[in-house]
Amino acid sequence: MVRKLKAWDRELLARSIRRPNALLGGCAVALVISLALLPFMGRSFLPEFNEGTATIGVAASPGISLAASDALGARIEQAMLSVPEVKSTIRRTGRAELDEHAEGVHWSEVDVDFKEGGRPRREVLHDLRERVEAAGDVAVNIGQPISHRLDHLLSGVRAQIAVKVSGPELSELRRLGAQVEDAMKGVPGVVDLALEPLVLIPQLKIAVDREEAARLAVRPGALAQDLEMALNGETVGSVLERQRRHDIFMRLDDVSRADPDAIAATVVKTMPTGRLVTVGDLAQVYKGTGPNMVNREAMQRRIVVSANAHGRDLGRLVDELRARVAEKVVLPEGYFVTFGGQFESQQKASRRLLLLGTASLLGIFLVLYAHFRSTTLALQIMLNVPLALIGSLWAIWLTERTLSVATLIAFITLCGIASRNGIMMISHYLHLMRDEGEAFGEAMVVRGSLERLVPVLMTALTAALALVPLLLSKGEPGKEILYPVAVVIVGGLLSSTLLDIVVTPAVFLRFGRPAADRLIALEKEEADKAAKGEVL
Repeated sequence: MVRKLKAWDRELLARSIRRPNALLGGCAVALVISLALLPFMGRSFLPEFNEGTATIGVAASPGISLAASDALGARIEQAMLSVPEVKSTIRRTGRAELDEHAEGVHWSEVDVDFKEGGRPRREVLHDLRERVEAAGDVAVNIGQPISHRLDHLLSGVRAQIAVKVSGPELSELRRLGAQVEDAMKGVPGVVDLALEPLVLIPQLKIAVDREEAARLAVRPGALAQDLEMALNGETVGSVLERQRRHDIFMRLDDVSRADPDAIAATVVKTMPTGRLVTVGDLAQVYKGTGPNMVNREAMQRRIVVSANAHGRDLGRLVDELRARVAEKVVLPEGYFVTFGGQFESQQKASRRLLLLGTASLLGIFLVLYAHFRSTTLALQIMLNVPLALIGSLWAIWLTERTLSVATLIAFITLCGIASRNGIMMISHYLHLMRDEGEAFGEAMVVRGSLERLVPVLMTALTAALALVPLLLSKGEPGKEILYPVAVVIVGGLLSSTLLDIVVTPAVFLRFGRPAADRLIALEKEEADKAAKGEVL
């Protein structure tokens, strides 16, 4: 096999070694064609995960009672279990205030476990979405446990796309948020579109009359603390029962806390006279309305329109949404719209990786220059980087057609891997000239290329074969990030190795002689000086 490979390589070199300009021109054309694929590729922060489960958020109308929300959640679970591929469900309705992800009782989160086999996952999720929406008047957000948490960490919203409208007035934010939601409706690829439920809900309000409180020697702050303890409760002690510990919780009974007249009739002791007065003597107790929540970000009130992407890459979808929102939503002075979520993180990561990639290329060049002491030889070795880029881009185009942080990291890794072939070839050319007395010429370059053919192929194949298991694991849980890395590296290794076999010999024969002669003369001069120093 090696003899046949060398025979093919010898024949190939005979036809190409004296045509460096044609080879470089052909590689340049191939590189331009490959780069032309970039505008047609999608962009995303991370590859789409396949976790084997789903996390479905269901938002009912704010102000719903816990009992009604629980009943609605039970109906939604039954609708989910009617899907043939669903194995089981686990639901959480509401989250405690001290929880890391506190939510009102109107919010339910359902973890769905799937059976093996069945329809493709996208069809199953589409079926789930339709059945949940038909089960009640709710907003649905479908994700997966890990990706859901990542979205929440990135933008504070459990969705891939978060359009945040910021400004001073809540009523204006509600109006602008509704306009943004309308602008996003109907855009292909937008699913789980939902406006953050910033609405007015019934509230029981207690307004303290400060003048009357001062006349009766009651501090408004102390009265507010007492009312908070009486209505919301406070832990005042604990009791041990065998191995269990129970808190002693003190507050008014449910009847006294639910009736405004009963609250107004609650007795308050004044200080220092000890006179007994009622809450109604000091404050006005009445039923009113107020916002269910007020969220802030960067010192501004904000409302969020969230959505997920389905069937389209995130980058193009966000670009279209930006254009639609800018066209259809007129923002008053003091209000502004920002796009967050995975797209924002993808842009930041791309800029950072671009800087790191440039620094990596510069570092590779400096190391090569320090070793070969020649800009020409260093640049010739780095010629393998664009040769590798050709194969990587075509590999992405033929598989995922999406650029993510994983593919960008793989590009940086490939820069170092692809440079090895050039180092082995040029180092051997210099060895033949310096140590074996070969004169610079076509015969020497052909000999060096043939002698380095097997090491070059073995080096590339070792790395490529090690990544074959990852190439065959497309869509498997846990391999979503490693798969595009393997695609980029294997594609780049194939193109850089095959092109390096013909491009490096021809380019070295055409441009390498001055740098090679100068390096060999410099090394000989340093060796002579070292020998004289030893003699002395």
